[in-house]
Amino acid sequence: MFDALVLTQEDKITKAKIEQLEIGDLPSGDVLIEVACSSLNYKDGLAITGAGRIIRDFPMVPGIDFAGTVVSSNDARYQEGDSVILTGWGVGENHWGGMAKMARVKADWLVPMPKGCDAEKAMMVGTAGLTAMLCVQALQHADVKPESGEVLVTGASGGVGSVAVKLLSELGYQVVACSGRVEENGPLLKELGAKEVIDRREFEQEAKPLEKQRWAGVVDTVGNKILAKALAQIDYAGAAAICGLAGGFALPTTVMPFILRGVNLLGIDSVHCPTEKRLAAWEQVMDILPESFYQAACQKISLKDVPSYADKIIKGQVTGRVLVAL
Repeated sequence: MFDALVLTQEDKITKAKIEQLEIGDLPSGDVLIEVACSSLNYKDGLAITGAGRIIRDFPMVPGIDFAGTVVSSNDARYQEGDSVILTGWGVGENHWGGMAKMARVKADWLVPMPKGCDAEKAMMVGTAGLTAMLCVQALQHADVKPESGEVLVTGASGGVGSVAVKLLSELGYQVVACSGRVEENGPLLKELGAKEVIDRREFEQEAKPLEKQRWAGVVDTVGNKILAKALAQIDYAGAAAICGLAGGFALPTTVMPFILRGVNLLGIDSVHCPTEKRLAAWEQVMDILPESFYQAACQKISLKDVPSYADKIIKGQVTGRVLVAL
């Protein structure tokens, strides 16, 4: 028997409860894993609270990522005792996820634990950190260099945003962090490497088609009006790597930044990202993040704390990364 956070739905209301399950309860898969840690992401918050239509089939174990140890495997790539990571692939959405002590998944969804990493570090990075690294790599591939100018990170207090601030800073970029909680989180964002922290309200006004150029690049986790405003301010031939919709899925802008300034809009998907790209991102993020990051921007909670933290994360009340210890 093992503990699992199980979501059910009654009268269209999502309920979350810790239950005792057996191995036989798990869905099919190639590899059985003893989970050491998961993490709490914005998508998890939407699923657990029922605030978003993330889950269609119940019951469901949430948790879009986890790290742990292989117990048994029907795939030659993984052996008993191997340390592995899983992020994305619909786990925690349409296949039971990481917020349980045991998980059974497809081998194709796993990656080996990077050198110098362990389960806790892996989930302090987690889906959010992997996504942040993919955003940074996309800007690099778009020729946005540290000497190109300032890089804006929106939703900087959140999981993706906080890791992006740290990664960009460590790589030598001039980072400007945009947050809705400047007074509360400004000191931490500056500790992570932001040279300036600006209030989200500056970006919530309706954007003009083109505004004064300021940003060489943007990492956007919010979407909607904030992204529209940022796009209107990107330098000629600059780029925006976009990965989130915490502010909504609309994009009230025009084609003008793209056809008059050559701005590049770079969509980032970490859910179905190819394995080779994942491995490269994991290796780079582990090389870049210093030990100080794990103490500064990460907190640890237990499985029983998850429902209350899920409510907080969708209300924008959680800063940085949240590790769920199993």
